[in-house]
Amino acid sequence: MTSVAGAPTPRARIVKRSLTISAHRTSISLEDPFWRRLKALAAERSQSLSALVAEIDASRLDANLSSAIRVYVLKRAPQ
Repeated sequence: MTSVAGAPTPRARIVKRSLTISAHRTSISLEDPFWRRLKALAAERSQSLSALVAEIDASRLDANLSSAIRVYVLKRAPQ
């Protein structure tokens, strides 16, 4: 993969994890940096990862869960 400037763009590894959300087991695939930041956000809120993902799941509109998580993380990224 190459960036616009022609320099190579590092590829983020996709990590698939299984979580229980509202008594329902589900698998979510996200790039590793998103998982790390999501875990940090959950810790900042004194929540489990599953509890935070359940909140995101409950508030998403038409997006799939992985996309909704990415948007959630990006909206909370330091400026």
